[in-house]
Amino acid sequence: MNSTKTAEMNALKELGALGQAIWIDYIRRNLITSGDLSRLIDEDGVKGMTSNPSIFEKAIVGGAEYAADLDHLRANPDLDAMAIYEAIAIKDIQSAADVLKSVYDDTHGRDGYVSMEVSPYLAMETESTIREARRLWKAVNRPNLMIKIPGTGPGIPAIRQATSEGININITLLFAQERYEQVAEAFIAGLEEFAAQGGDVRRMASVASFFVSRIDTLVDSTVEQKVSKYIGETEKNLLVSIEGKVAIANARLTYQKYKEIIAGPRWKALEAKGARTQRLLWASTSTKNPKYRDVLYVEELIGPDTVNTVPTNTLEAFRDHGEPRLSLEENVEEAARVMQSLPKVGISMKDVTDKLVEDGVRLFAEAFDKLLAAVDQRVSGKESGGKGGSGKDGHRESLSLDRETHHLPGRLEAQLQVSYNDWQSKGLARRLWSRDAALWTDKDESKWLSWLGITEDQMAHLDPLRTAAEDARPFTHVLLLGMGGSSLCPEVLARTFGHIEGHPELLVLDSMDPAQIRSFERKIDPARTLFIISSKSGSTLEPNVLEKYFFEIAKKAVGEQEAGKRFIAITDPGSQLEKVAQSKGFRKIYFGDPGIGGRYSALSNFGMVPAAVMGVDVSRFLDHADVMVQATSPSVPVQQHPGVVLGGILGLAARAGRDKVTIITSPGISDLGAWLEQLLAESTGKSGTGLIPVDGEQLGSAEVYGADRIFIALTLQSEADPARDRSLDLLEQAGNPVIRITLPSAYDLGQEFFRWEIATAVAGSVIGINPFNQPDVEAAKIATRRLTDAYEKSGKLPDESPLAEDGDIRLYADERNAAELRSAVRSKGSLAAWLVAHLNRLQEGDYFATLAYIEMNDAHERDLQALRHVVRDRKRVATCLGFGPRFQHSTGQAYKGGPNTGVFLQVIGDDGQDLPVPGQKYTFGIIKAAQARGDLQVLAERGRRVLRVHLGADVENGLKVISEAVRQSL
Repeated sequence: MNSTKTAEMNALKELGALGQAIWIDYIRRNLITSGDLSRLIDEDGVKGMTSNPSIFEKAIVGGAEYAADLDHLRANPDLDAMAIYEAIAIKDIQSAADVLKSVYDDTHGRDGYVSMEVSPYLAMETESTIREARRLWKAVNRPNLMIKIPGTGPGIPAIRQATSEGININITLLFAQERYEQVAEAFIAGLEEFAAQGGDVRRMASVASFFVSRIDTLVDSTVEQKVSKYIGETEKNLLVSIEGKVAIANARLTYQKYKEIIAGPRWKALEAKGARTQRLLWASTSTKNPKYRDVLYVEELIGPDTVNTVPTNTLEAFRDHGEPRLSLEENVEEAARVMQSLPKVGISMKDVTDKLVEDGVRLFAEAFDKLLAAVDQRVSGKESGGKGGSGKDGHRESLSLDRETHHLPGRLEAQLQVSYNDWQSKGLARRLWSRDAALWTDKDESKWLSWLGITEDQMAHLDPLRTAAEDARPFTHVLLLGMGGSSLCPEVLARTFGHIEGHPELLVLDSMDPAQIRSFERKIDPARTLFIISSKSGSTLEPNVLEKYFFEIAKKAVGEQEAGKRFIAITDPGSQLEKVAQSKGFRKIYFGDPGIGGRYSALSNFGMVPAAVMGVDVSRFLDHADVMVQATSPSVPVQQHPGVVLGGILGLAARAGRDKVTIITSPGISDLGAWLEQLLAESTGKSGTGLIPVDGEQLGSAEVYGADRIFIALTLQSEADPARDRSLDLLEQAGNPVIRITLPSAYDLGQEFFRWEIATAVAGSVIGINPFNQPDVEAAKIATRRLTDAYEKSGKLPDESPLAEDGDIRLYADERNAAELRSAVRSKGSLAAWLVAHLNRLQEGDYFATLAYIEMNDAHERDLQALRHVVRDRKRVATCLGFGPRFQHSTGQAYKGGPNTGVFLQVIGDDGQDLPVPGQKYTFGIIKAAQARGDLQVLAERGRRVLRVHLGADVENGLKVISEAVRQSL
């Protein structure tokens, strides 16, 4: 929400005016102690809250707020994990109830409630549930408490009995209208008994929590499966007409049933005694499908005398762009038609709701399992690590975040303390989660923050990912064709986890180099390969032409009708790629969230679908990531906030001239640096400022580094390296800022993805730029498109004249760069002379980047790595190495839009054997050449110091020649 909006314009408060109470599905101690709960009550009109075992679990394992309690409780040997959890939870429930007591009093007991669940292990046991409800009610001892009892068959009599004893009940896991009627009957009967015993019904309160979005998730999946089969057009149209509509229709009709019940004589008799209705509470109201509006299940279910309990991300989204209106009783006849359509297309609503109840009970139990395991781990002190993250002792692996240390020079440390105070006093972390664009440049930043809630959405939507994993098992390989944010996270996962037994091997291709494309083609059997075309916009050149090429290969292998069944697409709704996938009969289309930019999409379908198909346990991966999500919540004190700490250091370092972020990774997670390169460079490198990530440099002695560096070491716990630690110690002693982060297991990559996304957003705020746009990336794309269009018309690229020639090697530059170099070189200078003139343009605080438009293979990388290290050691400057065109979608933004401190050497060679692009005159080799030319053109237009070296046909020999020339020149 823009900070200039007034409280009167707050969409959340408008819900209250329309008769609906907003509760939050979130509770942890920091929310209460920080004052954020009071703020939510005062500013947003929040009127209640429900506990969530998953939030407790992540808070316990991922922060320090419960450390003192755990230390105290572990001293009592008689307490098991459940008892320890309850002691902590009851304390928080009581504190939250005390804060909400003012709402309870102001609304005369209508609102201001905190809900706490009975053990989910008792969901199918009536008497045990009753005893548990009595015990918790007595232990918490607050009038504004509600006990959560699941609306299972055995739960119905427990609800009636507890109500008859004067206990406020929140009935959960309601999906079916029929079960809601049973719950309403149990409440009325229990209230009648309570009144008959002389109880004061005026103080009683209850809600019936009717779950919403999970219905659409299951029904939509069934619809999709049916549509994918050969069916008639009439049935297909009917199926499509109910997609995304069943959950809301079901809820609206249930509200009509609620109105009938409270109009009946039994309720009227209770109402005459002062009884208050059992309100319908809409639960599970975050949107799981990116095709739907992210506040859909709030906007469409607004009505009098109802409650909507929302996760914090949905709360922030509705505050930012929700549109309140009385919607609950709109289109009731249409809702009835939707529900009547289900049996016509072979969908049983009873089967749907029965399965959802069964799944809900299981998921609640699993969440409690994790919670109790986390408590046991913290109390016992038993943790485990390793690449896979499973310990020998059988305990759940450590999810602790207490593994980052930093050493900063005194001045930078002092500035960081000032920054902490600023972020704390101004509530800047809260404003980040509130999507306040004024935290950056006050433009369109609020549109690009849906990644803040993607982990929660994915964890509530695991079935499609699990199905994707099973669906891919028959294949030997999965070949992902993408670029930038669509390919870098999958590449990290593929190189980190490797080939997982029982699943296909994931390969990632993001090149236009014909030799590289051919090398990938040789690795696969197209008849046994699943191809993933991954592109957010669906219009990116590289994945589109790769799709055309490999689709033709698949057609030759299995025939045209079967080829589409070997392709899936990951793209945003409504993209051109979606249309292509539909027209070619792709096996599946997975959608991204339009509110998430490519480089922030690692935990969305762009990262998690490839993870699932290669066999990564995505549930476990996301569970680990969620620890970091909770640790970066706005209520966490900034000095304990992993994102604010790291982002603050990065932003302040950039402002202090230490803008070369040198990334050092241990071997098992070496590719993480490539993902970080894009995130940092594309997010911060603009408006003449930003961070220049340096990935892949070998760690040298302190003497080879200038005063423009910050070093960040990311280490897999099982790969601790004492020699590297000593080198980092020496860098610290030389006055360099050094950050060290340890990952207990490869499954903690998800935590790092989110930590660095938050940190990058924070750094962008400190620097003063928009971290979500990439204004200079498009320029190179446009230049490339002009050249390929010209080739389509004329059959050739425009002529170029070399600046100089030396055998097969030719040098090219724009007029300005050519003039600068000529002034430093005699007319017939050697290759070494031209290179020394170019490299002599490096000054203190500059960096040197090699931009290689050649095949990305071990031999080429080895030669170019040697070249960069010679330059670093002799010139004492940071060095970067990128292969085109992939770096154009990554570091290319910073090279063109960031600080003008780069000296660029572009390297390209001729293609020994080109490859055609089906349906086009241009080839892959022509695309690569056009991209290199367009890249050089835009760098030159931005005033960059750039020189292109054309190696000719013998690329390997050409690399050796220029490497030797650089050695001689330096």
